[in-house]
Amino acid sequence: MNYIGINGTLVPAAQAMVSVMDHGFLYGMGLFETFRTYSGVPFLFKEHLDRLRDGCRTVGIRAELDEAGIMALIRELMAANGLQDAYIRYTLTAGEAPFGLPSEPYGHPAEVVYVRPLPQPAADLYTRGKALYVLSTPRNTPETPVRLKSLHYMNNIMAKQELMELERRFGSQANPEGLASEGLLLTRDGELAEGIVSNLFIVSEGQLHTPSIDRGILPGITRSKVIELAKAAGVKVIQGRFGRELLTSADEIFLTSSIQELTPVTKVIRPNGSFFVIGSGTAGPLTLKLLHSYRNLTGGYSK
Repeated sequence: MNYIGINGTLVPAAQAMVSVMDHGFLYGMGLFETFRTYSGVPFLFKEHLDRLRDGCRTVGIRAELDEAGIMALIRELMAANGLQDAYIRYTLTAGEAPFGLPSEPYGHPAEVVYVRPLPQPAADLYTRGKALYVLSTPRNTPETPVRLKSLHYMNNIMAKQELMELERRFGSQANPEGLASEGLLLTRDGELAEGIVSNLFIVSEGQLHTPSIDRGILPGITRSKVIELAKAAGVKVIQGRFGRELLTSADEIFLTSSIQELTPVTKVIRPNGSFFVIGSGTAGPLTLKLLHSYRNLTGGYSK
């Protein structure tokens, strides 16, 4: 990453900075979106900006999000960094403000845009799938009625640290195949919530289940698109409250994120290191069907 976008200007990465009086730094006040491009075009870009706008209104950040201007900046950054396609993180911090809690909405947010090469998944990721570790770290409850993609990310980081410890402790016996892994957060009541950086879907008895937004999960952009595609294909989608027993009865499980699309889960590993295989141990038919439908929307990208 050679250049970063700071308030609409390309800055060498080593010189990029925000003020120590920025409330994004002092109090974690800020929001971000992560998305990717296909053939150089950001996918579901409007949906990501709409979610960011809604979040800004919720937390009192007055932001003018010029879609065309942001798109032009992303293109300029990609060219400066020598990228044909990219992983993009678009961040709005609350901006500089007096020390202490604010007395009025934030009127001067800071914009930070990172672009970097897309991570290259293993060639067999979308067939062999991932191992899903059930975590003891609970999903915290959001500070707002709907979870925002905010800079306050400690819950996710603590979950990631637990995942790494479980991999170290149980990986050789529970995941000798070396599958890529993700951690599953539960609510404090022990109900299914979401992955550390993904939303959760479970196929059982021909129906698609996913935890509802009122479980405190992020309303993922890819999640919403997959629900739309499933309904269009005649699949019944149930959004609700689910216990861990749904994992053991699953015919298929997959995760969604903007970067890795729909990723099958073929093994679930419990906090004590015991595990069970999902279906036949490879991506299931509905997972593959929805993945194909999703990729058809991206402009012809395929694996």
